[in-house]
Amino acid sequence: MTNHVELRPGAYADSVTLLQVSRAVQSLDGVLAAQVAMATALNIEVLTEMGFAVPVEATSNDMVVALRLADGDALTAALAGVDQALRDANRRPDEGSPEIAAPRSTRSALRRTSDAVVVVSVPGPSALVEAMDAVDAGRDVMVFSDNVPVEQEVALKRAAAERGVLVMGPDCGTAVVGGLGLGFANVVSPGPVGIVAASGTGCQQLLALLDHSGVGVTSAYGVGGRDLSSEVRGASTREALRRLDEDAGVELIVVISKPPAPEVAAEIEEYAAGLSTPVEFALLGAGKPDLTAAAEVVLRRLGHDVPTWPVVGEADPGEGVVRGLFVGGTLKSEAQLIAGTDGGHTFVDFGDDEYTSGRAHPMIDPSLRLEHLARAAADPATGVLLLDVVLGHGAEPDPAAELAPALAAVGQPVVIAVVGTDGDPQGRDHQVAALVAAGAEVHLSNAGATRRALELIGALS
Repeated sequence: MTNHVELRPGAYADSVTLLQVSRAVQSLDGVLAAQVAMATALNIEVLTEMGFAVPVEATSNDMVVALRLADGDALTAALAGVDQALRDANRRPDEGSPEIAAPRSTRSALRRTSDAVVVVSVPGPSALVEAMDAVDAGRDVMVFSDNVPVEQEVALKRAAAERGVLVMGPDCGTAVVGGLGLGFANVVSPGPVGIVAASGTGCQQLLALLDHSGVGVTSAYGVGGRDLSSEVRGASTREALRRLDEDAGVELIVVISKPPAPEVAAEIEEYAAGLSTPVEFALLGAGKPDLTAAAEVVLRRLGHDVPTWPVVGEADPGEGVVRGLFVGGTLKSEAQLIAGTDGGHTFVDFGDDEYTSGRAHPMIDPSLRLEHLARAAADPATGVLLLDVVLGHGAEPDPAAELAPALAAVGQPVVIAVVGTDGDPQGRDHQVAALVAAGAEVHLSNAGATRRALELIGALS
């Protein structure tokens, strides 16, 4: 076995492209492991933990190619595979091709269409320029990018308010606009509920619970996890509420958020009280209802029965603490609030900015969470492993394909919240069955999964 690490100064590709390149190279004969990534601090740390020696002169402007080979004879073919995968990923239509070449900027894209929602998914430091082009053109914009400075978010949303357009994000993972899903959106039927979500996976949890109960959603405006912060002060939330209030098909609006700034939450509640459409608030925080409880309130207000939330499989009791390994920030926050601060339990959101700089989101690239899963399973203090699997367009096409084998190798009980609908492209029932076959107990409700994990170690208060 031999390792090969090389830097390619000045070479750049986005994290999703490099994930695809890594997977393509790893499938080659003689390649045991392959990581092609930008040399950010996080990626260097991951490579070091994998046993690769990254040159000390590496910077975030360098591409690093790290290969573990069965023997040195495979190196030439592996490097040729890297080059070919990069060319394939960056190939553009030939000039004489009947295909229309993709526009190279937001401004040029806007010239091609009279009306569109602009989706910005570029590295965070570059997102403001592209998003502001959309706002200047009078277009609504979804900023999928994370790692955008908060002062830039404030400036962008101030400009949007002046032009009467909606900024969804930054770090907006999920939206449904006029029945069309954007980002990591679940497949749902149209219906009487409108959602304003300062949280992506919180929105998806509500979509999944309502869909299971036979209630549809026509519009869900993601406004970014910081929109209800003291800096941003609900700028996009107000615009989203105004639009849903004007939609005759919306009978009830639900506002979802990670723990907001209390004074901003009070301002938004006062604003909502002046609308003609009733508004239900699902704002996470100490002493507040969890998302499943909020979904149950929504169902009752609409005159629907509350179902028994499905659970498949049965985990054995464990001894120790709960280790929560999440791809959804709101789901992690909810679990942490339910578990409380006592007991030594730990909860990690691998979608947080510190884990996604230079890497694809963990709903696309599971490798970082899988590495931490192995470490948590090796810790004798771990009593139960608690995870989420979030389905929908844009997410991994088959999350269970890599997660189930990893779960089968651990010794602790595993509880998982699978957040999705039966219309999602991954096949929710297939995902659940594969995870249960690997030994997991699977819930639709993240709150229910968290309480079950605590119950298994005798820590449910």
